[in-house]
Amino acid sequence: MTSPESATSISSHRLIIALDEPEALSWQSLAPEIKGADFTEGARIFPEEIKLNEAVFDIEITREFSIIVSVLQEANQLILLCDCGKEGSKACSYQIQILNALCKQKELQVFFNRAVRNEKLRTAAMNYGLEAESDLDQHFKIALDSGRLFIEPVKQEFIPVTRESIYRLTQQIKPEDSNITTDSIPESRFMVFRQHKFYHHLIVELYHGQRTEKGKLKNPLLLIDAQKYLWKSQDPAKMKFFMALSRFQNRTEDLLAEEDILALKSIIENPLQYPVYFHQPEKSENIITSALKPVKIALLAEEPVVKVSKSEKAYEVSIAVKVGEKSYSLSEIAVRYKYFLQIEEALYLMTNLQLIRTIQELFEQKSSLLISHSKFNAFKEGLLNQIEDKVHIDYQYIPQGTPKQIAWGSYDTDRERIIYLSDFGSHVMIIPVMRYSDMEIAVRSKRQVYGTDQKGKAFMVKRDAVEEDKLVSLLIKQHPDFEEQLNDPLEYFYLHKRYFLDEDWFLNTFEEWGSHQIRVLGFNEIRNNRFNPNKIKVDIKVLSGINWFNAEVDVKFGKQKASLKKIHLAVKNKRKYVLLDDGTQGIIPAEWIEKFKRYFIAADISDDDHLTLQKVNFSQVEELFEEEMLDNSVKRELAMYREKAEDFTKIQQVKVPAGLNGKLRGYQREGLNWLNFLDDFNFGGVLADDMGLGKSVQIIAFMLLQKQKRGANTNLLVVPTTLIFNWEAEIEKFAPKLKVFTLKGPERSRETTHYQNYDIILTSYTTLLTDVNFLKSYIFNYIFLDESQQIKNPESQRYKAVKLLQSRNKIAITGTPVENNTFDLYSQFSFACPGLLGTKRYFKNIYSAPIDQFKDSKRAQDLQQKIRPFLLRRTKGEVAKELPEKTETILYCEMQEQQRAIYDAYEKEFREYVSAKDEEELDKNRMNVLRGLTKLRQICNSTKLLNDGTFTEEHPSAKIDALLEQIEDNTPHHKILVFSQFVSMLDLIEAELKKKNIGYVKLTGRTRNREEIVAEFQQQQNIRVFLISLKAGGTGLNLEQANYVYLVDPWWNPAVENQAIDRVHRIGQRRNVTAVRMICPDTVEEKIMQLQATKKELAGELIVEDASFLKSMSKKELLSFLS
Repeated sequence: MTSPESATSISSHRLIIALDEPEALSWQSLAPEIKGADFTEGARIFPEEIKLNEAVFDIEITREFSIIVSVLQEANQLILLCDCGKEGSKACSYQIQILNALCKQKELQVFFNRAVRNEKLRTAAMNYGLEAESDLDQHFKIALDSGRLFIEPVKQEFIPVTRESIYRLTQQIKPEDSNITTDSIPESRFMVFRQHKFYHHLIVELYHGQRTEKGKLKNPLLLIDAQKYLWKSQDPAKMKFFMALSRFQNRTEDLLAEEDILALKSIIENPLQYPVYFHQPEKSENIITSALKPVKIALLAEEPVVKVSKSEKAYEVSIAVKVGEKSYSLSEIAVRYKYFLQIEEALYLMTNLQLIRTIQELFEQKSSLLISHSKFNAFKEGLLNQIEDKVHIDYQYIPQGTPKQIAWGSYDTDRERIIYLSDFGSHVMIIPVMRYSDMEIAVRSKRQVYGTDQKGKAFMVKRDAVEEDKLVSLLIKQHPDFEEQLNDPLEYFYLHKRYFLDEDWFLNTFEEWGSHQIRVLGFNEIRNNRFNPNKIKVDIKVLSGINWFNAEVDVKFGKQKASLKKIHLAVKNKRKYVLLDDGTQGIIPAEWIEKFKRYFIAADISDDDHLTLQKVNFSQVEELFEEEMLDNSVKRELAMYREKAEDFTKIQQVKVPAGLNGKLRGYQREGLNWLNFLDDFNFGGVLADDMGLGKSVQIIAFMLLQKQKRGANTNLLVVPTTLIFNWEAEIEKFAPKLKVFTLKGPERSRETTHYQNYDIILTSYTTLLTDVNFLKSYIFNYIFLDESQQIKNPESQRYKAVKLLQSRNKIAITGTPVENNTFDLYSQFSFACPGLLGTKRYFKNIYSAPIDQFKDSKRAQDLQQKIRPFLLRRTKGEVAKELPEKTETILYCEMQEQQRAIYDAYEKEFREYVSAKDEEELDKNRMNVLRGLTKLRQICNSTKLLNDGTFTEEHPSAKIDALLEQIEDNTPHHKILVFSQFVSMLDLIEAELKKKNIGYVKLTGRTRNREEIVAEFQQQQNIRVFLISLKAGGTGLNLEQANYVYLVDPWWNPAVENQAIDRVHRIGQRRNVTAVRMICPDTVEEKIMQLQATKKELAGELIVEDASFLKSMSKKELLSFLS
């Protein structure tokens, strides 16, 4: 508080008034010149601080300017200090105004007049039973708060004991449901609207009172804390109601805010239907029944309109209020509590804050405004134009546009709905706008549309409320937050970026808006947003080319085009975003990512918007593309392929070429027809007939047919080195007129110019690796790969070399298309039918791994269906029923004690080695594992094979003994083949044959004169045994002179063993064939036999006859081999 002493240091006007008695200030005690002086009654007085005999008052002159007056009463004088700056000893008007208030307002008078105070204190003391005390100032303290006087005992332990206080305590202590009401004393709660005594802002309070039998309120009325009921209610509407009451019950500020409007709406809803009264302070400053008047409260249904009319002298601005069918001007109504208009016996809430401020500032104590013509434009531009978005302004002097004016300005035809987007911090601002010709109007604004005709006359264009409402409806249905924002007095909606930039949300929303011809602008102005706002649009048309199908693929995001290379890069990197030319990122939905994955696996990208799909992949075309994407010619072509591929009987029959020496069997003619069918459509294929069914003669016949069909042409035939002489002999036998040039030997020519003079260029895989650099430049008619399983590894040099060669078409030839695992198929079909099986990764994940590792029969069937038209495989059981019977037996060779002891010792050492390693260490030491297993297999043959074939001292071999016994028994009547993978074992057998003078020949990888050795065995009767290395002679040999086959040691792959057996069990064999597998019991060899059995089960599901086992063998499986 500013004391008079401290105030003297400031430029203050000081006034001292002498009093007759101490603390006896009264109007009568003042001097006549003071009582008769003038002062401004309209100025409002606010007590900043007040206590006994001291006070500081704030006199509000205007909203921006106020005067401070300090008052101090001591002894027999009253001192007033004013900061108005007036000089002299006479009282200023502000001091006189304060004196007037101190003497006439009892709530202020009690602080400066002991008698008045004692009267107030004694009345209050009666409630406490202290009215007989001599000095009541010692027992009570006085305070002024929000214009109300509060008297409380100094000792808080004292409580009032009155009917009213006892009743209040009873209500607070008793449960809510124990309130007793009777017909004689009915009770009720009600709301009171009043104005703060000093600050004049709105206070809304909840009271409790009793009623008379006639229903009238009677005193006392008890103020209720609304928060007490807030926490008791579970009903959201009631909770909002009590929360709103609390806001206005304890209000200390006089600010206009949107939150106040929302709170007042909740109060007006009045879910408990409390009666409403407004306080009449002129009847009593206290809340008593005589000062309350019933009133109705409601929302103002139609917003008041600011009307602007024009006369000869001036423009008049007024407010028009419509309630029901009746209109009112401001002169006919009263503005109550700033927010309400009082019309008759009702208070109507105005919900437009801008309008409330306009009425408060412009029309305070005025019913209308007048603006001169010369100042109106400045007034309109400076004020009316600024509030027009929020307040409906009716320029009554501007007429509605005529049809001619509207048409001239294209206001009726040139309309567009637009949604503007704007960055709003963590949110996005969404502004719906309607464009009328060249004028854009935010549809949530109240601004009107005005135009000017060619004569310069202004006219009004009526806004299209229907279309604007449709625009808002299409917007708010996109997110629940928008509907809640309808009650906000904003021109825009808003949404948090995490929801707005959700791809599913904005893509679907923009698409729907676009379908209603709503333009969206500003999307890429949002910070940190690089998305393209348009959904992907893909247009595909599949056409037919010479050897391929051509798919035209047009990918667009709005007006931005995405090339297939960019789409492929995104899909390859497992990203759903593709960078477009304008810098935005198009979003590829999951559905299209999967489609593009399949497209890129099956087809090649030829340019920015074309995919080429090999016609060999015709079965996938209908799987990949929808029917409407296919050209009519493509549909017809696919139907024809499908019909012929599903039924070979519908394949065109061709005559066996005249140049073929020999007769083709029925199935061989079908093979020729099949090869010709593929040729007609430029399809490659894999001829995979069982070994011994005459694949060579079918190929030779097809070469003759090609010459007959296409004239002179040159074909490349690549075969294993060991089979070159076989092919030369076969061609000479069946087609001597075909000219063959064999590319072999160190002196061979590196020129291709003379190739055109030959029908066949015959070479080996080994030579091809050396000569591929010049062979790749020559375009052959066909390339044939015999024993094509030799390119099964796509990482091998052989595979890479054959892929470099050029030809019109390609055929792979093999009796065992799968040697190790299903993946062997990939390389061979990649050569013969490029694109049929997709990429290496795709084939491995979709087919190879599921079939080999998990025995997935469904994937095996799918793969079989896919390759069926391009793979021809017949078994002997199916087509060569005239072949003699083949008997396969196992000859168990029990090791003697010495051989078994050595085996057991090595097995124990190897088992301990494996047991000591974990899986990772075993994987790193696969060569040691293989070496250990090989040693055990060698011991089963003979202990002399240890140390890489270095013979040890004499030890018996159970197998050699058993084999020699078999040879001696059978050689008089049969010729015998003996196969082993260990050349050193063949050497041991050879030594024994020499001892017994049994005629034999031997073929290993070191043999150079293969042809002579084969001919010697076939033609000389004294040569009874053929010792053959499994790798060197397991394929390509025709040895039908023999009919006994001994497999000295089992191999992991049963297909390799079958190839060896089929050297004798083939076309041309007339005697029954016996195949004998020699096995040492209770050894690793028995485990190998069990492994072969599981591989043969898989062979029935596909064409596979083995699984790559050793490389993937786990520690547990290895130990099981050694148990």
